[in-house]
Amino acid sequence: MRAAELIGTVGGVGYLRPAPGTWGSLAGLVLAYVLYVLGGLWVFVLAIPLVFAAGWWATIRMTEGSENHDPSEIVVDEVAGQWVALLPVIIGAAHVGVPVLSLWPGWIVAFFGFRLFDILKPGPVGWADRRDDPLGVMLDDVIAGLLAAVVVALAGILYHVFLI
Repeated sequence: MRAAELIGTVGGVGYLRPAPGTWGSLAGLVLAYVLYVLGGLWVFVLAIPLVFAAGWWATIRMTEGSENHDPSEIVVDEVAGQWVALLPVIIGAAHVGVPVLSLWPGWIVAFFGFRLFDILKPGPVGWADRRDDPLGVMLDDVIAGLLAAVVVALAGILYHVFLI
């Protein structure tokens, strides 16, 4: 497997069917946990722009000479977007010094929020997707991740204000 394919498909996860984007998002959850446990908050935060850059490069390479600007097997964009969606959870866990999985409801909200915005492509997510280029492939998921991160943060605030 070439380096671009290894990165773009997240080690072959993008070839899983059905719903490779959902599999990519699930892989993003696992990789986020591993990164956080092994390196802490700053390793996780720094990994986001690194995976974005690597994903952009891999998408360029994997789509060269193809009419399809966003093949379904490319799921590194889902990993980047899912990591952005998880930022409030990861930052929250690091801030209060609790195990990151103790905030499991935030993981669930981040996953489903990200998938919802990635599938529906509202507003700026759709704009990025319509770019029809490798940057758009990465950007639409990062923007979906940002929208999901807002939902995660709001859900956390609501939980802590009204239920605790």
